[in-house]
Amino acid sequence: MNYMLSSLLDFFFPRMCPACGKRLELDEHPLCLRCNVDIPRTMFWEHPYDNPLARMYWGKIPVEKVVAYFYFTPQSAQARLVYGAKYHGRASIAIELGEMLVDEMKGFFDDIDCIIPLPVSIRRRMMRGYNQSEMIVRGISEATGIPIERHALIRKSFDRSQTHLTREERRDNVDNVFVLKDADAIKGKHVLIVDDVITTGATTISCANEILKADNVKISILALGFASKAKAQEVHQPKII
Repeated sequence: MNYMLSSLLDFFFPRMCPACGKRLELDEHPLCLRCNVDIPRTMFWEHPYDNPLARMYWGKIPVEKVVAYFYFTPQSAQARLVYGAKYHGRASIAIELGEMLVDEMKGFFDDIDCIIPLPVSIRRRMMRGYNQSEMIVRGISEATGIPIERHALIRKSFDRSQTHLTREERRDNVDNVFVLKDADAIKGKHVLIVDDVITTGATTISCANEILKADNVKISILALGFASKAKAQEVHQPKII
């Protein structure tokens, strides 16, 4: 699309930053420059086998790489991104963030064979119109060419929201909610599970345990957000993209 056409479209249909609501400049995508800089990246992809999120899974499931793109805190710009994609019908945000994180996580996806978005129940998909994790995965797949495996795993029940549950309640809430339907589809593959936000890891652990029933699979995990108590000063920001 040439510059004049882009300018004309932007005049009649201005694009807004999904984090702060500010009008985007033509060269800003998908966030405004300020929000892009302010989002606290974890930088876990620089040490994908050993970082605070990866250690949450040690001794619980065998994992390869575990990373999150940014630290998630309520009432933050990054929370508005997640909520917009998850609850307000803005699936395009999740797709664009998937593309954006690929650009920054150089080399992370090189040995991944397929991607499984964390499944949601049929009822929840009908309520939202889509699976937000699948939208993140769509952006990743479009940027990397890695295939999405949508049918190997399903979620069989409509569980309570994890948002206000304790650590123990979160674990109990997702026990046995996933079913491996097609083990051959992931046999011998390195599977990447993608979720929107990880807090205790209970849901991804339950999902991984079912995937591990397939023969000779390896599992890595990626999330947009990590709901950690880490302080902002512990975060190292990359160069502006």
